[in-house]
Amino acid sequence: METDFAPRPPVARLLVETREAEHGDDLLAYADPREPLVWLRRGEGFVAVAGMPPVAYIRIPGGVAERASRMAEAWQALTSDAAIDDAVQVPGTGLIGFTALAFDDRSAVESILVVPAVIVGRRGGRSWITRIAREGQPLPDAPSAPTTYGAQWSATLGPGALGPEGYEAAVRGGLDAIASGEVSKVVVARDLAGTVPVGADLRRLARALSTGYPDCWTFAVDGLIGASPETLVTVSHGTVTARVLAGTASRGADADADAAASAALATSPKDQDEHAFAVQSVLRSLRPHMRSLAASEQPFTLRLPNVWHLATDVEGELADAASGFDLIAQLHPTAAVAGTPTKVALDVIQRLEPFDRGRYAGPVGWIDAAGDGEWAIALRCAQFSAEPVAGPSGEFDRLPVTAYAGAGIVAGSDPESELIETRVKFRPIVDALA
Repeated sequence: METDFAPRPPVARLLVETREAEHGDDLLAYADPREPLVWLRRGEGFVAVAGMPPVAYIRIPGGVAERASRMAEAWQALTSDAAIDDAVQVPGTGLIGFTALAFDDRSAVESILVVPAVIVGRRGGRSWITRIAREGQPLPDAPSAPTTYGAQWSATLGPGALGPEGYEAAVRGGLDAIASGEVSKVVVARDLAGTVPVGADLRRLARALSTGYPDCWTFAVDGLIGASPETLVTVSHGTVTARVLAGTASRGADADADAAASAALATSPKDQDEHAFAVQSVLRSLRPHMRSLAASEQPFTLRLPNVWHLATDVEGELADAASGFDLIAQLHPTAAVAGTPTKVALDVIQRLEPFDRGRYAGPVGWIDAAGDGEWAIALRCAQFSAEPVAGPSGEFDRLPVTAYAGAGIVAGSDPESELIETRVKFRPIVDALA
């Protein structure tokens, strides 16, 4: 099934069966080498099994706001009469779809949801397999064994549409917008562009990210592969949680320097202001749907292998029947990835960035038939094209890849320091691609 704007009734309802099953430790080995569908953290999560075409696609042109509502309607039409036999009953079992939405409504890149035919997963010490088919068709066979990884490969990366000098100029443009009162904060991103060999086993990138950054969400959806430290929202049986990250510092070279970097971040007025904008953005967006909502009084410093972040956890209880897509439509884009006020910041971003962000900094994750799910913000990521281009030999033997990183600009930001911050944020994906 494919749909653009209006949801269409499915040709035949979906039949879904989830059963306990034993897998090896490496779930990624079951994924498709060319088009992996992955959602993992700390070795838990799930992947779509290679070798079987998806049961359904939902494709919506453009970004999140109205598109999330259209996606919700199409998902409801697809799942409303599904026959689900779920003997495991943990988050991620039963009928689920992998989804990635474009950052901006004006984006030329479509938002997508994919329902795989077979999924293997693990959570809380329990492992399972989900098989999905159309009514009248047999459920697909369970995988007999994981797929062997392909050869090692590396990407060639260089400056994209916005190089270092252009980025510093864009930051100065953001500071001008702040000084004029147009915005209080704006997030300015830059890009790196390159290629990888046609036929590269993209699971190797996901594996490197998952191994190097186990506390991040490692994701792969429709060629978008990354490891995000930031949970946009999790919805589970009426409970809503989110983690807000804004404010960044590089890790120190030794224990003393590292402790000093963490302390400096925690006491930085510039970073505290940037973080406060992001937290208030999330709270304002969630309150209309919540019975109760609380955030930690002070941010804490979150340690990742390459950076420190200021972080705040948010938790609440739903007051209505809002689905994950409904909350995404309210939450995205947060001040952490766009700025404040949001709508004006998006216009400033359009003016300063000479590229379409696509799905970078958009919501990426999964949703189940009840509307529950988990979404991260697509950061520390790269988008792979499916259309080959000519390599040095003149043969069409390379696939384009673009990586993105951004920094929050507030009054007092320094263009050179913000450029260095993007270099630090690029490190996970650049190291993994290399």
